Amino acid sequence: MEKIAICGAGPAGLAMALMLARSGRDVEVFERFAVPEPVGSGLILQPTGLSVLHMLGLYDRIRGLGHRIDRLWGTDVRTGRAVLDVRYDSGSRGRFGLAVQRAALFSTLHDAVASSGIPIAAGRMVSGVRDVEGRPVLRFSDGSEVGPYGLVIDASGARSAVVSQLCGDDRSRQLDYGAFWATLDANAMAYERNALVQRYDKASVMIGVLPVGRLSAEGRDKIAFFWSQRIDGAEAVLGSGLAAWKAQVIRYWPETAAMLDEIGSWDSLTLARYQHRTLRRPACGRVVFIGDAAHSTSPQLGQGANMALLDAAALSLHLSQHRDMDAAIDAYCRARRYHVRLFQLLSRMFTPFYQGDSAALAFIRDQVVSSLAKVPPAPRILASIVAGTLLDPFASAGVIEHDWQEDSA
Repeated sequence: MEKIAICGAGPAGLAMALMLARSGRDVEVFERFAVPEPVGSGLILQPTGLSVLHMLGLYDRIRGLGHRIDRLWGTDVRTGRAVLDVRYDSGSRGRFGLAVQRAALFSTLHDAVASSGIPIAAGRMVSGVRDVEGRPVLRFSDGSEVGPYGLVIDASGARSAVVSQLCGDDRSRQLDYGAFWATLDANAMAYERNALVQRYDKASVMIGVLPVGRLSAEGRDKIAFFWSQRIDGAEAVLGSGLAAWKAQVIRYWPETAAMLDEIGSWDSLTLARYQHRTLRRPACGRVVFIGDAAHSTSPQLGQGANMALLDAAALSLHLSQHRDMDAAIDAYCRARRYHVRLFQLLSRMFTPFYQGDSAALAFIRDQVVSSLAKVPPAPRILASIVAGTLLDPFASAGVIEHDWQEDSA
């Protein structure tokens, strides 16, 4: 059985390595950082991603570290009008989200990979691939090469060098808005414990507070705080000084003042940049793309890590079901096609209503969409969109959905 190389030791790459190793595959993981580590603040694991982690036997650990989310709740800062109110219990099966620190998800997967004895070659930045008689060879930034492999799986993220090399005809659009993120002490501010709470001023200002749990069983609970930021205006914000930025945030949301006291310098904040891209086919020869390398967008619908985990599950399933590698790759591409395209489309549609410069779209959101969202069956549909289950993703990925009734609130 031919060796498989995985580029990237993020959630997608680690989950992929774990699945393949457990099915008896010979796997190597290459990571660009000298020490593998997570990037970013917090995220919501949806029922989709949680079900994949349950399949891997990691559900109990991540459930103990995360914070249950039952509601996504947003209001206009000027009127107090609710412009976003999505409740998971409007759907079916007792589903919920689980907010976690990215470091908690990373450590959960990384520890499982380490326990399985899967080698991770750190400090190896993949710069491209070349083909040797139908088999990919990895090329690194220092000029060295490794291979050939029976399969290369690119899980190196939205700015993958391999995607740039092999899929140059697939368009990637940089989004105008990103966000400043910080992970802060949960005790510094009163917050709604089981909700992502957001405040809006039109679509150009979005502030969010998300309880994201702890890094260890003995650790302290934290909050992920974010401020939507137009990328081409970030330098001006930095230049105006931290105190001026804090004053602006507090004018919109006075209760954040105590929490913002933790931010002593800009180094406490990370500016995240987003792009939108959906590969027409997440494979090129014997190179397969999963996670943000295959499809990237804004985090507005909270699907990124969850889609990546589903990608890994689907690819693992079809590699086990097909003896022929090319047939397995084709089956993977078909299995993820419609779910990925649907949620990429939904994300592209929804994002301008919440992060953008259009006052007209914000008016439609506040006056029309928020009212229609209360009329059945809209609450159930919105719950399914947030949960990632508007189109069933489980069967095509070989995942059995977790029984949510087993969990207590």
